[in-house]
Amino acid sequence: MPQLIAFMLTRLSIGFALGVLTALAIWINGFAPAGSAASSSDYYVAQAVFLYLFGSTIALGYLATALWLDKL
Repeated sequence: MPQLIAFMLTRLSIGFALGVLTALAIWINGFAPAGSAASSSDYYVAQAVFLYLFGSTIALGYLATALWLDKL
């Protein structure tokens, strides 16, 4: 595997994992009141979308920062 592809996949994976961990911490600590839809355990799709959105955003930011700092 070329070095750049390995670099990108590694950084995207690390960033996604950090984003998902952050989203889980936010979700578990209850960013919404107890009676709202976000705190109910019946909303698995909403939780999955929330985790994916945090993960993908942080992954792209982590990759962009890694590429930027690698050039310095």
